Amino acid sequence: MDIQRIIRYALSLVLTLLFLLHVGEVINIPILTSLENQAYDARLKITLPENVDKQVVIVDIDEKSLDEIGQWPWNRNILATINDVLFDHYQIKAIGYDIVFAEEDIDEGTKLLNSMATGSLQNDPVFIEEYQRVIPSLQHDQRFAEALKDRKTVMGFVMDTDSIKGELPRAIAELDNNTLKKLAIHKAEGYTANLRALQSSAFSGGFFNNPLLDYDGVFRRVPLLQTHENELHESLALALTRAATGSPAIEMVVETSEESDDLFLEWITIGEIAIPVDHSSGVLVPYIGKRKSFEYISATDVLNKRVDKNILEGKITLFGTSAPGLLDLRTTPLEPAYPGVEVHANIIQGILDGRILHAPGYTKGFEFILISFIGIVLTFTLPMLSALYSTLVILGSIVLLITTNFYAWTNAQLVLPIAAPVLLVVVLFALQMTYGFFVESRGKRQLAHLFGQYVPPELVEEMSLKMEDINLDGEMREMSVLFSDVRGFTTISESLEPKELTDYINAFLTPITKVIHDHRGTIDKYMGDAVMAFWGAPLEDDLHALHALNAATGIVERMKSLRKEFSEKNWPEIYVGVGVNTGNMNVGNKGSEFRVDYTVLGDAVNLGSRLEGLTKVYGVDIITSEFTRHAVPEYEYRELDRVRVKGKDKPVSIYEPLGLLEDISKDERKLLKQFHIGIKQFRAQNWDAAEREIFALSQLEPDRKIYKIYLDRIMFYREHPPAEDWDGSFTHTSK
Repeated sequence: MDIQRIIRYALSLVLTLLFLLHVGEVINIPILTSLENQAYDARLKITLPENVDKQVVIVDIDEKSLDEIGQWPWNRNILATINDVLFDHYQIKAIGYDIVFAEEDIDEGTKLLNSMATGSLQNDPVFIEEYQRVIPSLQHDQRFAEALKDRKTVMGFVMDTDSIKGELPRAIAELDNNTLKKLAIHKAEGYTANLRALQSSAFSGGFFNNPLLDYDGVFRRVPLLQTHENELHESLALALTRAATGSPAIEMVVETSEESDDLFLEWITIGEIAIPVDHSSGVLVPYIGKRKSFEYISATDVLNKRVDKNILEGKITLFGTSAPGLLDLRTTPLEPAYPGVEVHANIIQGILDGRILHAPGYTKGFEFILISFIGIVLTFTLPMLSALYSTLVILGSIVLLITTNFYAWTNAQLVLPIAAPVLLVVVLFALQMTYGFFVESRGKRQLAHLFGQYVPPELVEEMSLKMEDINLDGEMREMSVLFSDVRGFTTISESLEPKELTDYINAFLTPITKVIHDHRGTIDKYMGDAVMAFWGAPLEDDLHALHALNAATGIVERMKSLRKEFSEKNWPEIYVGVGVNTGNMNVGNKGSEFRVDYTVLGDAVNLGSRLEGLTKVYGVDIITSEFTRHAVPEYEYRELDRVRVKGKDKPVSIYEPLGLLEDISKDERKLLKQFHIGIKQFRAQNWDAAEREIFALSQLEPDRKIYKIYLDRIMFYREHPPAEDWDGSFTHTSK
């Protein structure tokens, strides 16, 4: 085994090891984490459900409600009334408040009355009597608490704050210290909860903060459980789901580690519903769409009973806000400003529909094994394959990885890692190709440096790789040929001194050659001021006609800028005519025992030369045959004529390429259509109709030579009608 191959193996294995260390959480490669998150987001967007039986409705503190009711926070009498209306009038199933009520609702008037009743007027019987009559209506918290009582109301609160405030709801379980240590569930130090009067009256409560927020701030996972001290508490979404489904007990399904005593949470069950979670009780939010995918009802419309009862009846309801000013907007995989209350709605809907995706703990082990397999197989396989087969193997590997991953996502609701395996495949391929190019192909590049100025570098590369496969004796191929010639070169040459003429010729042949090489063409020969080039050999090129036509337009464009440069040197202006043809040609080494050229021969080559000569006749820069036009449908063309060129009996349609289809304006298309109608009338010998169409065009574009050609022919044929078997073609007798 040679040293170069050993180095390639070593580099690939080191690269694989880096990926494995990342998966094993020994090191952190941020780009892999970022790409995995982006891949998750992309799959989520692609697989959004089309039809969902939405069981959750959101009562929204929106801008309309703030305008009609007043700025937040509202008097809790209003909240009590809304709660009463929802249960009594609309008969909702349950409600969850995505708001924490940690402060008492006492206005300044109530504070003053309380002060007076315990102060200066405490002995005034008339005042005390009136005070006792009025004060119940001013006890807003008590009024709200009464509205919550004996109904399926779930109060939201925040865990993991710096202080302890308010009353926590009843815990769903108490854990001993040993169990608590073994579980990876988040342990909150503090909390901000609701007033005792409110929480004790409510059915239950659930937290709505998210300690599992991803490092990029995106809500992908939300915990269903957290602990404070030894008490286990549920999230708002889970608590509301339980309240709406008959309050089934919560059970945690855990697995034990063989290497330690740790407990790994896998599932949470409520009755017959199993919810897949990660070890921290995190659930992947099953978004059903962008914001406002659920029914949003303005709180003020509920208060005033302006909502159709069918919208709310029997529904699970969330009370929250979408108003930007109240700052309950979250960044999600779907969009950056997503109402937090709708995140809870998606979780509830997903639990009820059984649409929660699962990313179990064993996926880490799966990823480790997969990356090891990819690294080992590609490390020892790619160096043995050609560039083509290596590319096919890599593309096949990527397609297989993505297909199986997507199948697991859609059919098993299983989230398997994809970014690191795919990236490893790509990076290993790039490493092998780069190393092969810079190290193992050094000799080939030296060969290209020596001979690249005479033949295209692609020819040198192919010869160095597979010289034995090149048929230098000749073969027939479908190819494209280009001829370029300078207009009026004889006159130009007579106006320049010999040295200046040489500089002049080099000044335009160099950019023409560069354009041809840039479009993968091979220079066949220089013939004074003329250039002949071909495409499709020695390298196979399925797009040879397109590349040839692109080169032709590139040459014409380059001559425009060259005219300005020549003008600055007081050189004659330069114009070229270019002919392009496509067809079967004989390609190979041609010559004698003293000199051999790699060139093309055949009728298709001769036709290409004739087309270049016709550019002067028709006053255009480029002419292509019908064969090139058929091979390059990406271009728009003006049909010029149907001709018989010298040496050919069969007529050929010729065209002027005008540019890519998308670059042609509507006005240009309109003129083209009119001209083609005129040609059609001409070939049908409808001289008057043809003249009418073409004469109108000649008035719009008086400098276009083709119009005059046809008007002269019409005039001639009126006096000298063509033969009965005339096919509409014109015979050119000169080259």
